[in-house]
Amino acid sequence: MTSASMLNSPLRVLVVDDEHLARVRLKTLLADCKLPAVEVAGEASNAVQAMELLQRTRFDVALVDVHMPGADGLALGRSLQSLAHPPALIFVTAHSEHAVQAFELEAVDYLTKPVRLERLQSALQKAERFLQARAGTQQAAESDDVLVIQERGRTERVPLHQVIYFKAELKYITVRTAARSYILDGSLNELEEKYHDRYMRIHRNALIARRAVRALEKHYDADEGDGWAVRLDGVGELLLVSRRQLTSVKELISK
Repeated sequence: MTSASMLNSPLRVLVVDDEHLARVRLKTLLADCKLPAVEVAGEASNAVQAMELLQRTRFDVALVDVHMPGADGLALGRSLQSLAHPPALIFVTAHSEHAVQAFELEAVDYLTKPVRLERLQSALQKAERFLQARAGTQQAAESDDVLVIQERGRTERVPLHQVIYFKAELKYITVRTAARSYILDGSLNELEEKYHDRYMRIHRNALIARRAVRALEKHYDADEGDGWAVRLDGVGELLLVSRRQLTSVKELISK
């Protein structure tokens, strides 16, 4: 996942605390943060609500209280590890005795209440550096794979990590990135076999990037009738999901 700073946009923050006044104070402090810039994109009063939000929406940073009714913040931290794109984790608590456990969960920082603005900004800067490093690692891992596309008398190298989907149309395959589309002469089955760890089949004519899935929606198609479609990061169009692949897509969304 590309960090927010690399996209020149604020860090999207999730605030998790069972006390309403604590969430209000934290949001006030976040509003005063300048470096890095932040956006409070969601809040939750317990771990269950937080995971529901995290499964639907991507956040860059989660500010999590440790002591909450039911599953506590440490349990939530362990659950974050199951997400495809977990946020950077910062614990915010009145208790300091859980710091060792927090860092075992790869938290980027551990703040004690009452939180000072300078300390919060320092923690967010750590989170920003963590996200940048993770994005760089992911891009480096993917940089060796490129598609060589010959189109209109020219040869172009397209990095695989930029490809959002492959779609078979007539005798060719449309290769879609956020910037534009290319035409590739090849086999969808061969692409699926070669890149099955990054792309999944959702229809007889389409492979999508696992990392790009944003939502699964009910959809009506003139040819296929009522059904389902996926919405992907980076493109505006919906892609149809076949009944056969629906379960696999739902499982991917729930991770």
